[in-house]
Amino acid sequence: MTKPYDHRAFDNGTSEVGDWFKTRSILITGATGFLGKVLVERIASVAPVNKMYLLLRPKKGRNVKERLDDVLNSPLFDGLRDTYPERLANICAVKGDVLQEGLGLSDQDLQELIKECNVVFHCAANVRFDQKLKGAVITNTLGTKRVLQLAKQMTNLDAFVHVSTAYCHCDRKVLEEVSYPAPHDPDKIIDMVSWMDQDMLTTITPSLLGELPNTYAYSKALSEQLVTEHAKFFPVALSRPSIVMASWKDPFPGWIENLNGPTGLLVGAGKGVIRSMHCRANYYADIIPVDICVNALIALAWKTGTTKSTEPYICNLTESGNNPVTWGEVLDIGRKHLYNNPFTLTLWYPDGSIKASWILHILSVIFFHFIPAYFIDALLVLLRKKPFMVKTQNRISGGLDVLQYYTTKEWEFKNENLLKISDWLSPYDRKVLYVNNSSLNWDDYMHNYILGAREYCCKEDPATLPRARKILKRLYYLDRITTCLCYIFVLWMLWKYSSVFVSIANAISNIVSSNYSAFNIPEITEKL
Repeated sequence: MTKPYDHRAFDNGTSEVGDWFKTRSILITGATGFLGKVLVERIASVAPVNKMYLLLRPKKGRNVKERLDDVLNSPLFDGLRDTYPERLANICAVKGDVLQEGLGLSDQDLQELIKECNVVFHCAANVRFDQKLKGAVITNTLGTKRVLQLAKQMTNLDAFVHVSTAYCHCDRKVLEEVSYPAPHDPDKIIDMVSWMDQDMLTTITPSLLGELPNTYAYSKALSEQLVTEHAKFFPVALSRPSIVMASWKDPFPGWIENLNGPTGLLVGAGKGVIRSMHCRANYYADIIPVDICVNALIALAWKTGTTKSTEPYICNLTESGNNPVTWGEVLDIGRKHLYNNPFTLTLWYPDGSIKASWILHILSVIFFHFIPAYFIDALLVLLRKKPFMVKTQNRISGGLDVLQYYTTKEWEFKNENLLKISDWLSPYDRKVLYVNNSSLNWDDYMHNYILGAREYCCKEDPATLPRARKILKRLYYLDRITTCLCYIFVLWMLWKYSSVFVSIANAISNIVSSNYSAFNIPEITEKL
C-alpha cells in the first residue's frame, strides 16, 4: 500500500475551514463505523478542533475508553500519530448510546456537551438492509430523534450535519437535492414499533415500505423528515451519500475495513465463493470514495455554520455522471487486479460473472453455489468436520438478494450542491477538501481498493502475494480440468443413454402424430 499522506503538507497554506474549526468543539456519533472513523481522521488532519467528542457505548466487554483506543490504534491513524500526536489527545470518548433514552448520557457529560459543543455530525446508523422494521426504526429514526433533542439543548450550536443515504427515496427515478416528505409520520411510526408485537410488525412491513426496497431506506426516509423539521431551531445540513467505498487518496489510497455492500461481493468473488450475480452490466455504478464523502461533510459543516440558514442545506454525495463507470467495467477492472493480487485463502478459482437474466442467474446459483456447497459439506461430514458451506451460501444468497436491487436499477441523482462546494472553498481548502472525482482513474482506484480489502478486511499481509499467485495458478488448472471432466461426463451420459433419448423422442412424436390425426387438423384448417 502507498504510505500514509504527509499531513505536514497542510501547514504550507492558510485554511479558512481549518481556522473556523479550530475554535470549536464537535460531537460525532457512529465514530466506530467505516465512514465515522475516516471523518475523525480527516477532521483531526485538516481541520483540527478544540475538542472532539465521540459518542461510544461499551461493547463486547470493552468500556468506552478501550473502544476509543481501538479506534485510534487503527492503521488509519498512523499518519497522525507520526505528525500530529497532540491532535489525537483532543479526542475523547463520551459514554452514550442512541438506543437509550437521553442517549444514556451522565448528567456531567450532558451538561458539558450542551455548553461546549458547536458542531454535531450524526453518522450513527444500522446499515443492514435486512433488519427487522422495529430495529431499523429504533436505531435509525428514534436514534436520530434523540440526537436532535440533545442538539436542541446546545447553547452554542453552529451546525448539525446528518448523514442519510441517496437511496432513501429510491421509489423515485430522479432524485433532487430537495426535502421529500416521509412515507409516514416519523413520530407515529416510532410510537407504533414501541408497542406492537414483532409478528404483527412483520405482517404490515411490506405495506409500510411500499416501493422502498428495505427497512434501512424506510427508516432513513423517516429520519430525514425529523432532521429537516429541526432546521428552524439550528442550522442543518443533510447529506445523502450513494455507495461509499474505499478511499481514493486520504488517509492513503485503498483504505477499507468492512465487508458491507460491494466489498463483500468483491471478497466473496475473489475467494471463489460467489460465482454469479444478477446485474445490468451497462448500468452506471454510483460509487463515491469515502474521502470525497467525508471532505464534503466537513465543508458542509463549515458552510452551514457560517451562513446559519433556517432552511436545511441538502446535498447528494453522488457520482452522477461526472466520471461514470458501469458495473460491467467495475467487474472487468476488478477481475484483472484480483488475478494479479489474489487472496491467499481462496476456495476456488475466481471466475464468476454477472447475469442480466434473472433465470440464468438462478440456474448459476443452483449449479455453482449450492450444489458445490452441499458436496463440500458432505465431504466435511464424512471427515467428521463441521459443515459450513451451505450455511455460508445461504447468507451470501440473502446478501445478494438485497444488493441486486441496486445493481439492476438506475437512478438519476442531481448533485449541483456537491459541485458547488468547490466554489465555496479557497484554493488551499479546495485542494485539501477535494470533492470532485473527475481526475479519478478507475483502474488505479480498483487496484488500490483490492489491495486494501486484502490487507485490512481479510488481514492478509502483502508479503503473502507471491504464495497467493502460486495457489491461484493451481486453482486455475484445477478449475479447467474439472470443467473438462464435467463436459466429458455430460457427453458420456448422452452417448450412454442415447437410445433412451431416441425412444423418448419417438414416443413424443407418435403422440403428437396421433393427436394430429385424431383432431383431423388438416380438414379443420381447410374449413377455416
